[in-house]
Amino acid sequence: MKEHSRAEEAFGKALRSLAAMTPMLLAVISLVGLFQAFVSPEMLRALFSGSPLVDTLIGTVIGGISIGQPVISYIIGGELLGQGISLYAVTAFILAWVTLGIIQLPLEASLFGRRFTIVRNLLSFVFAMLIGVATALTLQGLS
Repeated sequence: MKEHSRAEEAFGKALRSLAAMTPMLLAVISLVGLFQAFVSPEMLRALFSGSPLVDTLIGTVIGGISIGQPVISYIIGGELLGQGISLYAVTAFILAWVTLGIIQLPLEASLFGRRFTIVRNLLSFVFAMLIGVATALTLQGLS
């Protein structure tokens, strides 16, 4: 009997989580649709040069300026890969999206101090690039 109530409780929590995520998922689907409508593959190819280091830097900068939930970055990253953007750029974009907070700098500085905020963001920037390159090289080596 207790297991049945635990299962019901878990199912209820899962439904509440799904209900809470539904608006965000709909927004992501809409944003991806708008992205595909307004940003052509040619525009993306012009932005990304094909050079691993330059693409990694551009992906890191764009991800650092952007802000959002990690789940959204995976969807956008998948779309970018589908448009022919390099794994270097997409990996760096996802890492920077999640770890950098350029838009949130003033708030973070007021909460944690200016020095901590600057050091954390600089380290996040450098490591997003390093991990992006390492991940792409590792995946290339495995395939």
